[in-house]
Amino acid sequence: MQAHGVQFPRMTVADVAKHAGGEVKGDQSLAVVGFDTIEAAEAGDLVFISSEKYAPLWETTPAKVALVARKIAHRLPERRGTALIFVDDVDVAFSELMKHAGVSLPSAGLPASGIHPSAVVDATAKLGDGVRIGAHCVVGPRAEIGSRSILYPGVTVFDDARVGADCVLWNGTILREHCVLGDRGILNANVVIGADGFGFRPAPDGKGVVKIPHVGRVEIGDDVEIGAGTCVDRGKFSATVIGDFCKIDNLCQIGHNSRLGRGVIVAGKVGISGSVVIGDGVMIGGGAGVADHVTIGAGAVIAAASGVMRDIPPRGRVSGIPARDIKQFFREQAALARLPDMVRPPRIAAAGQDPAIAPPVRRTFQGWLDALNRRAGHKIVIRDCDDPGRGHSEALMIESEFQRALEHCTFNIRG
Repeated sequence: MQAHGVQFPRMTVADVAKHAGGEVKGDQSLAVVGFDTIEAAEAGDLVFISSEKYAPLWETTPAKVALVARKIAHRLPERRGTALIFVDDVDVAFSELMKHAGVSLPSAGLPASGIHPSAVVDATAKLGDGVRIGAHCVVGPRAEIGSRSILYPGVTVFDDARVGADCVLWNGTILREHCVLGDRGILNANVVIGADGFGFRPAPDGKGVVKIPHVGRVEIGDDVEIGAGTCVDRGKFSATVIGDFCKIDNLCQIGHNSRLGRGVIVAGKVGISGSVVIGDGVMIGGGAGVADHVTIGAGAVIAAASGVMRDIPPRGRVSGIPARDIKQFFREQAALARLPDMVRPPRIAAAGQDPAIAPPVRRTFQGWLDALNRRAGHKIVIRDCDDPGRGHSEALMIESEFQRALEHCTFNIRG
């Protein structure tokens, strides 16, 4: 059966559970002929429920079979004539299911084995067995393409670059001179590997800027996937390094001479400056930025949209701009959220008026008044209110040469 253009074999619930490594509750003989999201599924589809957010939808979906995270099993209502397959991790189970079921991407657009007539492959290039090179690709002098690798239309592999075995380079990808991609690498559309680093200095004569040459390369390990539109700049002298099993999302920038360890996860729109060192297993949320020459320890987590300006210790958890310990960040955010209920700008009034001042900010406000006194020659004091039940204070301004002007200015603090 076709499921979203992917050929999915007809299976029973028992088959799905076997391949996914799950435990079945319900009818194991039910047929599964496709898969979809729980919102769009039809009868016969396998659906996926990984969080409590989707649990209520199980009551209304036409689907009768679901792959469910074991931690939320208690949240799913019972339905007659259905089957639930409980697993520890729905995404991992789905991946295993696809692998064992022999499911692969559709072959539409897959280049034929060999070299397309419109491709340009230098006579000195080395091509492994079973290579597929699509239309309008260019493979430069002394470049190497490993066995069974696929170059979709419009890919360019420059001089002396090397692509490992079983790699996939999607349309428009560029691998610049001397750069290396390890085995089983995936470069999605319009990835650029090995562009010049961003290196400029003011010209000695003060007229314009001087471009600093970058003569290094990029070295990418095995089992790395890089998302569409991402750029990895070449090193100034040595190499920019992406370790084995790194996964980098779309529209990211990896600066020159940076070094990413094994299994680093980088979400979309992350910018990593030059000469950054990132340890194994680091996770960086979308939109984060990392300043140059920063070291991030192994296992650290950088929250989305953070600005990392100094080193992060191993297994550190940071958020915010500048990035700081995530517990401190959330304490600060909680305090800021309460601030409007604590204070409004003070009302400074002429004698005889009694604006209220919140007790928690009394000392801060008095300090502000003292500074005003010193700078402008005012004599402003805070006097306790005569009525203790109010729990407030009065600010009385006396002997001010600007009293008339201040009568037109209102500042309020609520107690």
